[in-house]
Amino acid sequence: MDHGQPSLEPAAADPRASGPCVIAPVRAVLRLRRRVYVLRKRRLLQPGTGPDHGTGALRVGCGTGALRAELDQPKFFTFDGPAELPSRAPRKRRRRSRVVLYPETSRKYLPRAERRSRAQRCLLLLAAIVGFQVLNAIENLDDNAQRYDLDGLEKALQRAVFGQPAAVGRIVALLRDYLATHVHSRPLLLALHGPSGVGKSHVGRLLAHHFRAVLEDSALVLQYHSGHHCPQPRAAQDCREDLARRVAEVVAQAEAEEKTPLLVLDEAELLSPALLDELHGFMQPQRSHHFHNAIYVLLSGTGGTEITQFVLQNASRAQPLRPDEVRRARAAAEQAEEKLHASLRALLAREHPLWQAAAIVPFLLLDKQDVVNCFRDEMAGEGFFPEQARAELLASQLSYYRVAGREFAVTGCKQVVAKVNLL
Repeated sequence: MDHGQPSLEPAAADPRASGPCVIAPVRAVLRLRRRVYVLRKRRLLQPGTGPDHGTGALRVGCGTGALRAELDQPKFFTFDGPAELPSRAPRKRRRRSRVVLYPETSRKYLPRAERRSRAQRCLLLLAAIVGFQVLNAIENLDDNAQRYDLDGLEKALQRAVFGQPAAVGRIVALLRDYLATHVHSRPLLLALHGPSGVGKSHVGRLLAHHFRAVLEDSALVLQYHSGHHCPQPRAAQDCREDLARRVAEVVAQAEAEEKTPLLVLDEAELLSPALLDELHGFMQPQRSHHFHNAIYVLLSGTGGTEITQFVLQNASRAQPLRPDEVRRARAAAEQAEEKLHASLRALLAREHPLWQAAAIVPFLLLDKQDVVNCFRDEMAGEGFFPEQARAELLASQLSYYRVAGREFAVTGCKQVVAKVNLL
């Protein structure tokens, strides 16, 4: 029995016999894992195709030759060899941002879509309401301006006032801007300046007539003539109190009817300093808002000498020019007009601070053709036939400034009425 069956105990107990059989497979497995790690790092293996996956299990033997043969054998059937597998270029790693929004150990989620706040809807509703109110206010402004029929006023002034297209356009533009609304922070003060006979008083009468018609109340239009309402023998304080009372009555009634009154003061150069102080007080912000919703028109001959010199010096610019000279002549005319306004404002500011708040409108000299038109209009108004030859004959009897082939009337249309009455 001792020699029939070999005993296993000596072999198990001998470490020299079992050492090589155990260490060699372990080394092979370590080399195999290192090689798989290198291949995965180089992106040469597809995900899930490691040596642990396949149709058969890896059998570990006691020798390294059998393990290598088992590793080299394919684990699945393909028509391509292991060397023909597509190789992908190594992808460059994305550099992570330094700003860490979430801890590395926690799961990251996309932010939820923000819900629309109810405040946005309220904001849209508020914007719609404001837009509707603005449109409604614009319509109300148009309605307020249409009440005064400024288009009709402009046509009437252009038809009845000769030789003053620039002055008429500026007056209508200032009235249009002011009458666009009823509530104002300061009144409108128009100062019409020019030599005698150029149409200042005529414009004042036309404005008063038009406002009486559109306001449907003659009490809302005040025409104050300094030579008539405040003659020289009368005390200046009495004139001041009388003017203050008249203006207060007009603006109070206009405020009650929600209308804009018109106050025309002729021959303003004859007003005493006390009356000018009273008018200047109407323009102050601390006065009641009744006085701010009013239009004051001052007709004055102050600055007539400066305007006459301006017209005579620039008379040659009205001559026909070549196309290349039109632009330069227009720019020079604009500069000359700015200088004229500046000189008039400086002259008037030295007399009284009231003129600093006024919109100055200069009236220029009238040429001979404008005087002829004045004669024809007056003749038609008096019942005479407006014959051109007869009007020219009457116009030739007046005095003129003759400059650069042009004739400007010295007294304008001042003597037209007297000569027509002699017919």
